[in-house]
Amino acid sequence: MSAAEAAARVLVSRPTISRLESGDLSVSLAVLARYLDVLGLGSDLDQVGARDEAGEVIADSRLGRPRRPRSRGLADEL
Repeated sequence: MSAAEAAARVLVSRPTISRLESGDLSVSLAVLARYLDVLGLGSDLDQVGARDEAGEVIADSRLGRPRRPRSRGLADEL
């Protein structure tokens, strides 16, 4: 199926299909779901993020470093 035919079936532009196929994250999940359905893969939607190693790395980097608890000094004990 050509990109133009896929775009017509998904009701989006051909550049949107190209962005989707290249992994552009600005394409909506609704477009991805319709595209998978057109390809006969709609039942596989639950597997899209099953093992997202890149996403896990990004999420881990946003957590920041763990902080040590503030040590108690002599003034805190008085």
